Amino acid sequence: METLMAVVIGVLFACAIYMMLRRSIVKLVIGLIILSNAANLLIFTVAGMTRGAPPLIPEGLYAPSGIVADPLPQALILTAIVISFGVLAFSVVLIHRAYEVVGTDDLDQMKDTDT
Repeated sequence: METLMAVVIGVLFACAIYMMLRRSIVKLVIGLIILSNAANLLIFTVAGMTRGAPPLIPEGLYAPSGIVADPLPQALILTAIVISFGVLAFSVVLIHRAYEVVGTDDLDQMKDTDT
């Protein structure tokens, strides 16, 4: 399963870099979204893909008994999702404003305009 996830993550990173190298600023944002999803999958895969119970410690014990899931990667991924949503919202507003002012989403044409 980890091999399949590694291939999927590699394809997502390759697609994200390809989209970010395009001249359209909308494709740049799509590349950022794909890149953040690939990074989240990478954290999830590196942490280990074992199914387990929630990491609750029963009363009277000092450690969880049996196989438990690691909560740290899940917390990191949830934090990364919130941050990437904020970056996405900011970039969409920035793109909308740039398109209103310049009238194009092509980065080369944005550079050549004198406004």
